[in-house]
Amino acid sequence: MTTNATADTVTDARSEDLPEARPDTRFEDLPALMGRMTGAEKHGPAATSTLDVLWVLYDRVLRVTPATAEDQDRDRFLLSKGHGPMAYYAVLAAKGFIDPEVLASFGGYASPLGHHPDRTLVPGVEISSGSLGHGLPLGVGTALGLRAQGLADPAVWVLVGDAEFDEGSNHEAVAFAGAYGLDRLHVVVIDNTSATHGWQGGIAQRFAAEGWSTATVDGRDHEALHRAFTAEHPGRPHVVVARVEPKENH
Repeated sequence: MTTNATADTVTDARSEDLPEARPDTRFEDLPALMGRMTGAEKHGPAATSTLDVLWVLYDRVLRVTPATAEDQDRDRFLLSKGHGPMAYYAVLAAKGFIDPEVLASFGGYASPLGHHPDRTLVPGVEISSGSLGHGLPLGVGTALGLRAQGLADPAVWVLVGDAEFDEGSNHEAVAFAGAYGLDRLHVVVIDNTSATHGWQGGIAQRFAAEGWSTATVDGRDHEALHRAFTAEHPGRPHVVVARVEPKENH
């Protein structure tokens, strides 16, 4: 379903004709999909910094498709870094969750694709996000909820930015998850050196101190990302710090 620019209500991004997936789409096609989204408030660096991580997750790791996006046993992906969702929308379009034609409406009055993603309007989106520091606590709650229901298979993935760790809520979530051994919880931190305070010893050190399994990799290296994402971590939550070029270099 495409956006009607004259409509009084916001439409959604679904298409009745969407296939379950788009196996012919390649990573190299994503810039063209992102290029359909225009406007002055795109938060370009926030989006492009996540592109490789999002692709590897959706292409090779996450157990969720357009056909299984409502299944109880699906993996959950939570975009905490929601203030730059262009790459997220491009990957969702590439994988068949949304119609690529709707990308051009990004940020429009009646568009489902807002500057922050809305879980009620965009298929496959688990949380409405963008406020720094709330995605990881929601991930902890999701992992706890799945455990309480006896669902051991679904993995919970949360993508955060390094600047979000200026918010105290994330530190509480890190400590809680480690203490409770939430081993179905996975966090990917995009480190583009945009945090105000910085962490002595590196970001991963803070997680390790709370009992997490950790890995720090080149955030543009797809094979390194895949190895880090699929590393075993029995009894512990897992964090992957994906280092990319500094924000000011974009």
